[in-house]
Amino acid sequence: MGTTTPPRTLAEALRARGDESLARLLRARPDLLNPVPNDITQLATRAGTRASVVRALEHLDRFALQTAEALAVAPDPAPYDTLLSLLTGDGLDDGEQRDDMGAAITAALPGALATLREQALVWGEDDRLRLVRTARELLAPSPQHPSPTGLGPTVAEATAGMSPGRLQEILAATDLPATHDPVSAVAALSALFTDRTRMAELLDTAPVEALSVLDRLVWGPPYGEVTPNPTPPVKWLRDRGLLLPVSTRTVVLPREAALHLRAGRAHRVPEPAPPAVAAAAERDPQAVDRAAAGQAFTALSTIEELLKLWDGGGPTILRAGGLSVRELKRAATALDVSEPIAAFWIELAYGAGLLASDGETDERYAPTPASDEWLDLPAEDRWTHLATAWLAATRTPGLVGGQDAKGRALSALGPELDRSAAPDVRRRVLTLFAELPPGTAPEAETLLRRLRWERPLRGSAPAAEGSDLRSRLALWTLNEAELLGITGRGALSAQARALLDEGEQTAAALLSPLLPDPLDHVLLQADLTAVAPGPLERPLADMLSVLADVESKGGATVYRFTPGSVRRALDAGQAAADLHAFLAAHSRTPVPQPLSYLIDDVARRHGHLRIGAASAYVRCDDEAVLNEILADRRSTGLRLRRLAPTVLAAQTDPGSLLEALRDMGYAPAAESAEGDVLITRAGARRTPPRTPPAPVPEGPPTPDDTLLGAAVRAIRAGDTAATVARKEPQEGAPGSTPSGTLPRTTPAETLATVQAAAMTGSTVWIGYVNADGAASQRVIAPVRVEGGFVTAYDHTADEVRTYPLHRITGVAELAEEG
Repeated sequence: MGTTTPPRTLAEALRARGDESLARLLRARPDLLNPVPNDITQLATRAGTRASVVRALEHLDRFALQTAEALAVAPDPAPYDTLLSLLTGDGLDDGEQRDDMGAAITAALPGALATLREQALVWGEDDRLRLVRTARELLAPSPQHPSPTGLGPTVAEATAGMSPGRLQEILAATDLPATHDPVSAVAALSALFTDRTRMAELLDTAPVEALSVLDRLVWGPPYGEVTPNPTPPVKWLRDRGLLLPVSTRTVVLPREAALHLRAGRAHRVPEPAPPAVAAAAERDPQAVDRAAAGQAFTALSTIEELLKLWDGGGPTILRAGGLSVRELKRAATALDVSEPIAAFWIELAYGAGLLASDGETDERYAPTPASDEWLDLPAEDRWTHLATAWLAATRTPGLVGGQDAKGRALSALGPELDRSAAPDVRRRVLTLFAELPPGTAPEAETLLRRLRWERPLRGSAPAAEGSDLRSRLALWTLNEAELLGITGRGALSAQARALLDEGEQTAAALLSPLLPDPLDHVLLQADLTAVAPGPLERPLADMLSVLADVESKGGATVYRFTPGSVRRALDAGQAAADLHAFLAAHSRTPVPQPLSYLIDDVARRHGHLRIGAASAYVRCDDEAVLNEILADRRSTGLRLRRLAPTVLAAQTDPGSLLEALRDMGYAPAAESAEGDVLITRAGARRTPPRTPPAPVPEGPPTPDDTLLGAAVRAIRAGDTAATVARKEPQEGAPGSTPSGTLPRTTPAETLATVQAAAMTGSTVWIGYVNADGAASQRVIAPVRVEGGFVTAYDHTADEVRTYPLHRITGVAELAEEG
């Protein structure tokens, strides 16, 4: 009575766990919670399904996975010492010093085994370790699915179906005693291959060429093809069972022989400890912060420029979704970046909710109303908004320009760019950055090796992308973090560390002093340019972007005034006097005379010609101007015709007529049907309110502590209901039911039993069918029975509930403990 019986099944092992241990299992494998299992048995069954086991294996680090792989080729069950021997070897490895590795494996194995136990992949005591059957099937060797260890099947598995005569020939060739019992013959051959001394003596007699064949097979794959007339070395190995037939043309090196040749090791290179991330360079932390802040400011400027570029309505959306290659090139040219970087900025703005489709019939991309709110924020808050959106986004701009699994091109803003592993990889990369001293830039290759050790299996990538998606995501993360100002000169900035650990407010507070203050002035020059020596305040920048064209960017931005840019400001409703006043108010230098002349000259001619819709017409009080237009050969394509001395009609739309006359050097203005000049203001195109694209989760979300606690209580209570001892009526008596099924009693018996339980305060077991027709069993303590309902404390749900009596299929009393 005082001893603890070892668990015989995974369900028994889980049942013996504490609530905290069960909660850790459900946190590590949240797919087990959907829906919450009814009891421990159902939890164990679900934990052994193929999809769930695959997902759990994908989240193991390399050594935990190597431990599981070793258990998959070990006897079932396997003692702890056998598992340790498969990882460290038998200590008889000639010519190699493996003491340090053995000590590291010995120290790391308990932790790896604890991880496997915690995730319900391994159960049993140390003297009887069992890998769950599904994991063994996934990791054990077979001709169709080679083992990750490179080991083949055992002698017993490889000789299954072999004729007794062939077994006798192998025994004779290896000088083993003859036996007519196939089981004894297989056992004798297995004992030979696992005996270090006798196996060494056998291999000493092997031809050199035969040993070369073994060397090619020993670390896998263990299968080889043979001809009907094999060479003498292969025939020597086949005769002695060192190569066993799998088919008429295929042979395999049995596991026991391979382990002897490997000195007992399941893996060529066990990796008990994670590889260290090496430092590529050490920089001044303050210089890193300043460089990152400068790049953060560039990121904000680029996003603002992109929003202005698409302010009046951006490019149309492809029928399959996304941005065309031509529009991506156009955006890259406007932003003065390469196409992959332009795709990153576009996807970042889209992921942050600043760009979206407008939903119109001619669907286009345009800024969202949220972009106006974002532009009004301080620069540091705008940056934290972008950085936070980037960290959580599953959209992967690095895929743009590639192809999906069906060979279709992947376009920016297209529907096939979500990769659920992206947020986890970004977080992990930045966490590895943060583990280094401030100012240290990691070496990319060692960082990738560390990531591969932490997640060696990567099954979430589409087949066309191969198994190295996480490495590609990591490399893209390095580039994108530098573009965004998360890192500076290859090292993590202080503001990014704060964003990861303390939140947006702390990060914004650290970044704010490093960003330049916006200026309220420019420097006008005589060559019709204006120099902004730094970032400009929002109203000044907006007005200047309308009045002038950006000529060059950098530490200082150079704007150039042209007739077209001045006309653009006049089209937006500004008068010449307004432009003169604006420049005088915001220039630290006198307004150059050439610029004043340019504004006056364009304003004098602006609107002299009026364009309206007939199909289109030109109206001008000066007949000479109209005569000049008619005489100009460039107007031939417009098919102009005089309707009156001051009116010309054109067989084209007003917009095309406006552009054509502007190209001819005139400054026409559009007018309404009432004859008023139409004003075109910037920033008029906005989408309806849009939410940012939701990240596509890699799997079920990690449950919080409240949900875990409720789930564990429900599973425990359901297990109690499923396993509780209860009184059963005598076989054949009214209300009798086979053991393990829901109780069945008449309505009168049900009423009498629950009334008695309410009076005595006892607990009963009921079968219940809910309104959806789902049947369940529950353990309840009735409190009150009236009006056709029973109110009781439900031990299964851990709460008081009311049940209609007509939905209770039956009731049984619980047996007394004794």
